[in-house]
Amino acid sequence: MGFVLSPIFLFFLLSPLLISSMAQPSTVKIGALFTFNSTIGRSAKSAIEMAVADVNADPRVLNGSHLDVILQDTNCSGFLGTIEALQVMENEVLSILGPQSSGIAHIIANLANEFKVPILSFAATDPTLSSLQYRPFFLRTTQSDQFQMRAIADIVSYYGWREVVSIFTDDDYGRGGTISLGDALNGQRMTISYKAAIPPGANRERISDSLVEVNLVESRVYVVHVNPDSGLEIFRAAKNLGMMGSGYVWIATDWLASFLDSYSQPSSEIMDLIQGVLVLRQHVPDSRLKKSFVSRWNKENAGIGLTTYGLYAYDSVWITAYAIDRFLKEGNIIHFSSDDKLNNATGSTIHLSSLKVFDGGEKMLKQILNSNFTGVTGDVRFGQDQNLIHPAYEILNIGGTGSRQIGFWSNHSGISVTIPETVYNTTLNSSNANHNLYSVIWPGQITETPRGWVFPNNGKSLRIGVPYRASYKEFVSKDNSPEGVHGYCIDVFQAAVNLLPYPVPYKFILFGNGKENPNYSELVQNVANHVFDAAVGDISIVTSRTRIVDFTQPYIESGLTIVVPTKERESNAWAFLKPFTVEMWALMGLFFLFVGAVVWILEHRTNHEFRGPPRKQFITICWFSFSTMFFAHRENTVSTLGRFVLLVWLFVVLILTQSYTASLTSMLTVQQLSTGIQGLDSLISSNEPIGYQVGSFARNYLIEELNIAESRLVQLDTPKDYARKLQLGPKNGGVAAVVDELPYIESFLSDNCKFQLVGQEFTKGGWGFAFPRDSPLAMDLSTAILTLSENGDLQRIHDKWLTRTACDSQTDSVVDANRLSINSFAGLFLICGIACVTALIIFFLRILCQYSKYNTQVEEDVELPDMERSVKRPARLSSIKDLISFVDKKEAEIKSIIKRKSNDKDKSHRTDRSSEGESVSPA
Repeated sequence: MGFVLSPIFLFFLLSPLLISSMAQPSTVKIGALFTFNSTIGRSAKSAIEMAVADVNADPRVLNGSHLDVILQDTNCSGFLGTIEALQVMENEVLSILGPQSSGIAHIIANLANEFKVPILSFAATDPTLSSLQYRPFFLRTTQSDQFQMRAIADIVSYYGWREVVSIFTDDDYGRGGTISLGDALNGQRMTISYKAAIPPGANRERISDSLVEVNLVESRVYVVHVNPDSGLEIFRAAKNLGMMGSGYVWIATDWLASFLDSYSQPSSEIMDLIQGVLVLRQHVPDSRLKKSFVSRWNKENAGIGLTTYGLYAYDSVWITAYAIDRFLKEGNIIHFSSDDKLNNATGSTIHLSSLKVFDGGEKMLKQILNSNFTGVTGDVRFGQDQNLIHPAYEILNIGGTGSRQIGFWSNHSGISVTIPETVYNTTLNSSNANHNLYSVIWPGQITETPRGWVFPNNGKSLRIGVPYRASYKEFVSKDNSPEGVHGYCIDVFQAAVNLLPYPVPYKFILFGNGKENPNYSELVQNVANHVFDAAVGDISIVTSRTRIVDFTQPYIESGLTIVVPTKERESNAWAFLKPFTVEMWALMGLFFLFVGAVVWILEHRTNHEFRGPPRKQFITICWFSFSTMFFAHRENTVSTLGRFVLLVWLFVVLILTQSYTASLTSMLTVQQLSTGIQGLDSLISSNEPIGYQVGSFARNYLIEELNIAESRLVQLDTPKDYARKLQLGPKNGGVAAVVDELPYIESFLSDNCKFQLVGQEFTKGGWGFAFPRDSPLAMDLSTAILTLSENGDLQRIHDKWLTRTACDSQTDSVVDANRLSINSFAGLFLICGIACVTALIIFFLRILCQYSKYNTQVEEDVELPDMERSVKRPARLSSIKDLISFVDKKEAEIKSIIKRKSNDKDKSHRTDRSSEGESVSPA
């Protein structure tokens, strides 16, 4: 029994070691595809060989397995690159580094997905490779050009340019980058105005021909996105064509930085070709590991420059090594199996059966995506989009014999002078207000930021369309001057052009026949269709027009208004009663009498002017009351309460008289509308005809926005037509109102005093000059118009052409002629009533107090005989009569009696006390 169990026991004891030895191969193979003899390839080849040596020398990685790399030269050929990729896969590699070319990457990414072999490209930057079509087995270990183009768009926006010209290699790499650039620019309302595609391998003559066409374009901002091995020829051709001087802007993607980095010291000839160029370079943070690697590189690779792509190639080897190490430590076995699809292929002479599928490819891919270590390029981690995290670029300015760093760009903070890795842990803030770059020396050795555009066709004069008006010629009209036109709008345009820091050649072209005003929408459409380069005149900025052209800043406010005929208000003998309603007059009369009575009550006991016979007192009340209307009352008030009531009443009278005067003046002098149209609402609700100016946008606005029937609209040509149709009125073949823009109406009313504006402007806008979409001249002229407004020149031009006459006062506003009612003064009367009632209450409380003291003194001093008491009147009637008699007496007399009786009572008490003392003393 023991003999049988011993082999079994040994088998179980040794099986983990046997499995481990089977799972841990002695050699693991990876492939590498790139062009050896190229700017990127020379650096990448040395970096990959150094990385493989470092991995094999590190006992902590691969647990003794030897890493072997199979290098294949693609020779910059898509066909050869595909063949080389198939040959590499025949060797059962666990991953492939490369390819360098984006075009080859598009092909072999499909192979990788078929055979489940992860591809780590350190140089294919075409943004389209990030699409789901090439996932999951295609990964990029460098940055996508999508981020580089966003950086360029931010630079263009920072300097205020709106258009660029893209010069690119006409292959997958160039086209993909240009498409991404266009998307980035469009996101910030900028655009690529021209795309110059350079065929791969084009000679100098072909490149020169393309640049000649580029130089005829308006934009002077050029973005160069080409291959580093042939890109310098573009700058050589540009130098020969004089396109590297002042006024030009050249922005090169990171290909130029790689080209320069591939030299230990670029020659002066090369540097002379690219003076003033802005260059982007992938940002690799400074670290101890990077410095050590660079120092080692300089010792081992004399004469070969280290590019950022070389650094990414080095880290790509380590990404693969770490992934294979984790893959094996998890107990996975490297195994390849035949592809059934290839084995079933019939009629093919190509031996595809040697290509096998990596069974552990998905697990291997997972390990690669889980990479998290610090390499020579910084933190190596993949995001959800299978791109490396924290994309960032350095922005360089070529000058002298080298380059100067003027800032950085990262997808976290945009363009900045701050090192990107210092802001990764801060709050995201990509506001343009925080963007900043150091100063730049541009081509031509200038420090002032270039304008970025010039007039097309080498300064050919702009064709400016001008409306040939038949009316309101003070705004724009034909004349015999050299320009052929004059007017308010022309003067504003010429004054704005004179403020531009560069000359603008132009010529005016009349649009219309001069017999009737032209259609302004057609004029604007001609600008959009490039029949005219611009349109200058009294052109309203409306929504439909802004969709097809760009307008400058408005130079005059303009909105649709309504003008109607008026008639003089008829006056009569009783017109002076009109300001107040009947109820108002009645209430005023009652209050005059009421306040007079209150003042008489308050003053009667203290003021001799308010005493006397009843007839005199009644006359005094009436006279005093109504004389306060003119502040002519001669009676003085002496009591505090009387003065208080009078003060409040005089304030009320002041308001009433001022309101009456203003209302009466308005009624006697202001004109009255002769139609029922008083504003926009009544215009819409009525069925009467409405006039509009021919060629104006008012017609479409009334129909489309206000839903007014087209049959109600009457076309008018001149101001004389306005006046004639308004005077005729709707019943005699005229119109009830005219709708037109405010500047025209103001001009019309300055010569026609029988009409006036009603309501408010029901559109808000202005007049501007029209230019084709994205025209930089529109922006510059807008700035010039604002300058004219600030320095007062715009107002002086306005006063020169559009000075108003005395009739203008009628256009300012329509006076409200409604009569004044009780509601207008209810608060005043309420305050006055409260003041009167309060004064009366205080007065009668004082009277009752005095009467109580007075009555007590009288009862103590007067002892009536018994017979008189028996015939005395009832107590209630006697008290009321006595109270009325008491109130009618003078207050001074009452106070004197009370004081005298009080003194007599005190004397009597003292006499009684002394008598009592004398009678007690003899005892």
